[in-house]
Amino acid sequence: MLGDIVDVQFQKAPGEAISSGEIIGSIEGFKAISDIYCVAEGKCSGLNPLLRDNAAIIADHPYGEGWLYEVQGKPDERCGDFESYRALLDATIDRMLAKQQTSDDQT
Repeated sequence: MLGDIVDVQFQKAPGEAISSGEIIGSIEGFKAISDIYCVAEGKCSGLNPLLRDNAAIIADHPYGEGWLYEVQGKPDERCGDFESYRALLDATIDRMLAKQQTSDDQT
């Protein structure tokens, strides 16, 4: 939904305390910018250094070299697994597209 990824910025550094739900950075695409939220309580233990030179690696290899950040601590109990999150995103996108289609049909 962001389009091609062009930049990633982090507001936290390794070793800093972070909280679940806290905005720790942003990700920018050609179409939009989105905040990056922390999914755990603890300490930032790493940021992906590859993103400085190639933010597009997030889209190209999201489950490998395109990782964003690491946290040492306790995951938020409200966080779901990958498949649950994917299903939530798919349902949200489907609703957005249906709403857009309804709007287009009325014009």
